[in-house]
Formats: sequence, C-alpha cells, structure tokens
Amino acid sequence: MTLSAPVATIGLLLASNIFMTFAWYGHLKFKTAPLVTVILISWGIAFFEYLLQVPANRIGHGHFTAAELKTIQEVITLSVFAVFSVLYLKEPLSWNHLVGFAFIGTGAFFIFHKWA
Repeated sequence: MTLSAPVATIGLLLASNIFMTFAWYGHLKFKTAPLVTVILISWGIAFFEYLLQVPANRIGHGHFTAAELKTIQEVITLSVFAVFSVLYLKEPLSWNHLVGFAFIGTGAFFIFHKWA
C-alpha cells in the first residue's frame, strides 16, 4: 500500500516541523547551557528535519505548486509551534496570536482556492 502524494507530503512536513521546532526553540528551556552546545545540538536535530523536509517537497511538487508547498509548510509550522509553545514552553497563546494565525489561515485559503 502506498500513500498518496498529498498524504505523504503532509505527513513528512508534519514530522519535519516537529524536529524543526525542537531544533529552533527547544533550547529555550536550557538557558544556562553554553550557546555553542545548544547550537550543535540544534544542528543535530535539524539534520533529521532536513531528512524529512526535502523528500516531502520532492514528493509533493507536481501535485502542489511551490507556493502551495510553502503555504502548507507555514500552516503546519504554526500549528506545531502553537502546541509546542503551550505544552513544552508553558507559554499561553492569547487572542492576538490566534487572530494572527487566523489571518495566515485566510492567506492559505486564497493560495489554495481555485479562482475561475
């Protein structure tokens, strides 16, 4: 059984974004760790992000345009980050964050809507 291009693309992008979010923001809980240490650890985590991100774009391009792939990436990034921020960093999202995310979601609608 093989996955369709959209399912494989979105699944890989979701997994890559989990790695990316930890690489970029996970170190914020360890502010006493030396900067060079967190940079090297972040690079190591980002390696796995790239192992998923590059195939996701390769598989998805053709079914999705590059602009659509980038839009999917950004919507997933915000979704993963919102969960990460609340659960891992213990930082609440306020109404203005949600309004901003809604505007980005509205932008995604315009990217994906097929206009006559």
